[in-house]
Amino acid sequence: MNDEMLPVTLEDPMQFNCSADNPCFNQCCRDLNQALTPYDVLRMKNAVNLPSGQFLQKYTARHTGPGSGLPVLTFKPNPATGHACPFVTDSGCFIYKDRPGSCRMYPLARAVAKDRRTGEKVEYFALIEEEHCKGFGAQGGKTVAQWLKGQDVVDHNTENDKILELISLKNQIRPGQLEGAEEDIFYMALYDLDNFRIQIEEKGLLASLDLPKGSVEKIVTDDLSLLNFGIAWVKYQLFGKDLEI
Repeated sequence: MNDEMLPVTLEDPMQFNCSADNPCFNQCCRDLNQALTPYDVLRMKNAVNLPSGQFLQKYTARHTGPGSGLPVLTFKPNPATGHACPFVTDSGCFIYKDRPGSCRMYPLARAVAKDRRTGEKVEYFALIEEEHCKGFGAQGGKTVAQWLKGQDVVDHNTENDKILELISLKNQIRPGQLEGAEEDIFYMALYDLDNFRIQIEEKGLLASLDLPKGSVEKIVTDDLSLLNFGIAWVKYQLFGKDLEI
């Protein structure tokens, strides 16, 4: 089987099964070059009970995306383990409940576009058939939609789509690479959430802004609210948009 992408709809049967019975079990968690989204990092750093700064230092490497010009995070490469995910074990994923969105989606690829007439989001899916994977062809009795529901991927897709919108905005307003200090703002507000919280609570980051006290309290006490504020903060700081909370 050659690697190929086969378009599928939500109503199509999902002819795929991943289990410990497959001879390739865990192999897709090795030789990784996997981009991690801000929501991925939020879920994983909480799963292993580490502040974001410690998690990022221990588990991730930072790059600059050649297309987006924005910080991109991957798992820190470790040749000693065959570049395996740091959370893979012989019995599977150590943080399975909080695994990244791309792990949940595999072997599906997902693309999002806006309907030109209605402006509504439209999803497209394709099945990525890779030669090393032996899970294809299994009759699981589920449609693509049912399989996706079982992967609990809705929250990841919802939050990750916000980052795609931010990247699109950045490319419209500021094509090319950001300056170093601007990259640091993006990195802190979206990935290093616990440091971002410290800058707000202890360093007076928002002191010059007339923000409702209750809104600021919610921002600093809830990681997801902080991440969504981080997106708004980046739009405000880097792209001149009104600050919305």
